[in-house]
Amino acid sequence: MQRLALRWRREGKRVGFVPTMGYLHDGHMSLVRRARQLAGKQGIVVASIYVNPTQFAPTEDLSAYPRDLARDKSLCRDAGVDVLFFPSDAEMYPGRNSGGYSTYVVEKRLALGMEGNSRPTHFGGVTTVVAKLFNLVLPDVAIFGAKDWQQAAVIRRMTRDLNFPLKVVVAPTRRESDGLAMSSRNKYLNPNERKQATILSRALKLAKEVVTATRKPINADLLKKKLTALVATQPAARLDYVEFFDGQTLQSAEAVTRGTHMALAVFVGKTRLIDNGELR
Repeated sequence: MQRLALRWRREGKRVGFVPTMGYLHDGHMSLVRRARQLAGKQGIVVASIYVNPTQFAPTEDLSAYPRDLARDKSLCRDAGVDVLFFPSDAEMYPGRNSGGYSTYVVEKRLALGMEGNSRPTHFGGVTTVVAKLFNLVLPDVAIFGAKDWQQAAVIRRMTRDLNFPLKVVVAPTRRESDGLAMSSRNKYLNPNERKQATILSRALKLAKEVVTATRKPINADLLKKKLTALVATQPAARLDYVEFFDGQTLQSAEAVTRGTHMALAVFVGKTRLIDNGELR
C-alpha cells in the first residue's frame, strides 16, 4: 500500500481516502463519492476496511462486529473505489500480542468527554490506527462522517498537532427514511428495537424544537432531563449520555442556544448507538 502511495505521489496524483471498519452502507458510499469529488477524475480513491482491535474494550463487540468482505468489495467496485486496502492485525500491529508492539498515539483534550468517558480506551485506538493509515495511504484528503462528530474532531486535532500533510473533511450524516443515522451496528437490532432506535433522532428533533422556540438560552441540565424522559418512553432504550457543547472546541455548554451542538448515546437492547447534530 505504501509503495503504491509513494508512486502516486511521484506521479502527482491526488489521493482521496475513506477509512472504514467495513460492513458498508450508503453512508460509507456517500463518503466515497465525496472523496472522488475532491480527488478529481484523474485522482485516486482509496478505501480501507479494518476492524481495529485497539479501539474496542474487552467487554465490547470486536468478535461480533459485522463483516462481509465480498459484499464490501462489490460495493466499492460499483462506487468507483480504485484501491481497497484491507490489512490484517499482524500487518497493522506486528507482535502486539507478544509485547512486540508498544507505540500509541493519544489526543489528550477533545477525547476526554462523551465517548471518551463511556469508552476510555476507544480514542487511543482510533488515533493510533488512523495515524498508521495516514502513513500508509499518504492521502491528500481524508473523508470522515459527521455521525462520529467527536471522533472527527479528535482526528482533525491529531492531524494538525502532528503535522500530517493532508486535509480532513467531515461529510454530512446519512439517515434512513425514518431518521435513524446509518450505522453498521444497526444490523444488530431486531425489528422491535429497530423501531425504537429512532428515539435518537427524535431526541435531536425535540431539542431543536425547544431551542428554536425561544430566543433565550436554555439551561442544559433542564433540557437533559426532558430528553432523558423522552428516551425512557422506549422500553428497549437506555440513555448512556446526552451532552451539549461547542461544535468546534467540544467545550461543554451550560446554556443551550441556537448553534449549540448536541450528542447522545443510547443503548437499544444490547446495541449502543450514537447520534449528534447542531441545534438550528
